[in-house]
Amino acid sequence: MLGCPTGRTPRPIYAAMARKLAAAPQHLSQLALVMMDEYLVEQSGRFVYASETKPWSCHFFARAEIVSRLNESLPEKLRLREKSVWFPDPANPEDYDKRIADAGGIDFFILASGATDGHVAFNPPGSSRDSRTRIVTLSEQTRRDNLQTFPFGTIDAVPTHGVSVGISTITSARAAAMVLTGPSKRESLSRLMKAECYDPDWPATVIHEFTTGEIIADKEAAVSLG
Repeated sequence: MLGCPTGRTPRPIYAAMARKLAAAPQHLSQLALVMMDEYLVEQSGRFVYASETKPWSCHFFARAEIVSRLNESLPEKLRLREKSVWFPDPANPEDYDKRIADAGGIDFFILASGATDGHVAFNPPGSSRDSRTRIVTLSEQTRRDNLQTFPFGTIDAVPTHGVSVGISTITSARAAAMVLTGPSKRESLSRLMKAECYDPDWPATVIHEFTTGEIIADKEAAVSLG
């Protein structure tokens, strides 16, 4: 199982994976993608997924940027199955952790950090190390970060809630990599390099909870480290 974020940072990773598969096809029919989060909207007094037709929804991203790209060059029998793309259910979010555990656990988690507050998935600053999949009120900074990532138009169009894996959900994976690209991630990289363990004030420090964790940064993100 592969843990997957959406957004600007992982987009070139999925494109590179697609190129690798085009050059050397692999069997993806047994692969499950564990998606980290999804925006929620209120409907009849309860939270439901934002429409998957919205170009900023995580369902839309998973279909267009991950599944379609990975499957493009593969014959039918090798393709990733749509039913193998998992999202936490806002009606019963706590079951996501059990589903993951029952399936044998996440083998590898691709992680990305919010630029201005270090959020991971929708986990805001202050998230407990023991937090699990749950409905989250999105912080102002998270919403503004995501305004730069997806075509919302205005801050008022960014949903105020989401369903998200927790910090403990992430650390249940066997291995992970935190990927930081571009100048907007310089602060996050600096915070990660100074930390030695998980700091709830900057959730991206979760990478330090992995004995096999890696921090991968490009030159633009790393320039301040000199």
